[in-house]
Amino acid sequence: MAKGVALVTGAGTGIGAAVAAALLRDGWDTVLTGRRKEKLDETVARAGATPGRALAVACDVTKPAEVDALFAAIKSEFGRLDLLFNNAGMGSKGAPIDEIPVETWLDVVNVNLTGSFLCARAAFGMMRHQTPMGGRIINNGSISAYAPRPGSVPYTATKHAITGLTKTIALDGRPFDIACGQIDVGNALTEMAVPMTKGVPQANGEIAVEATMDPQHVADAVLHMANLPLASNVLFMTVMATKMPFVGRG
Repeated sequence: MAKGVALVTGAGTGIGAAVAAALLRDGWDTVLTGRRKEKLDETVARAGATPGRALAVACDVTKPAEVDALFAAIKSEFGRLDLLFNNAGMGSKGAPIDEIPVETWLDVVNVNLTGSFLCARAAFGMMRHQTPMGGRIINNGSISAYAPRPGSVPYTATKHAITGLTKTIALDGRPFDIACGQIDVGNALTEMAVPMTKGVPQANGEIAVEATMDPQHVADAVLHMANLPLASNVLFMTVMATKMPFVGRG
């Protein structure tokens, strides 16, 4: 019997792919979503034979109609949802605020914040009205939810906003047995973090190589949060490369 039904957004690459595979191997029936179906299928194939059942559904989380269709597919296939890992996200080229195109700001806000809102909204509604009631939402924040990197206004602003989303859902979810927490990740070695291994700007103006960590360690942390009983919640967890320049940044 499955541990529950999980949804992972941005499951085609990076942290999302690692978390989806970990959930499947742990016995969660797992819905993988992202814009590119072929990437989702690759994640399922890499996971191999698992006790959890996989369902790959293409969806652009910035489009309300596609999110509605995604959740309709989950309800049709599994009848309920027990876990949402709100992971889909993007960054942008570093620049001072006056050099950031408005289109770039809108793109980052739409994916990182609006996409997380739309998926959390649909998941909350499903969890609130299903029997038995309840579930868990885990938002992927970032250490940028606490301290920015130079030239990162769109990304940092959205990740600070995710913290507000997490706290409010955690509060609003209490009457409905819906727990909400946030995992804040620093320098997991995904495609997005490859520049860390070559040198990135620091607060003092220098360019420096930064330590990284295996994304599997993030997946293990999410799995710990996911497997808690709903009476317990990790509200915030920071998982970071031990030697990265975060504590004492600047």
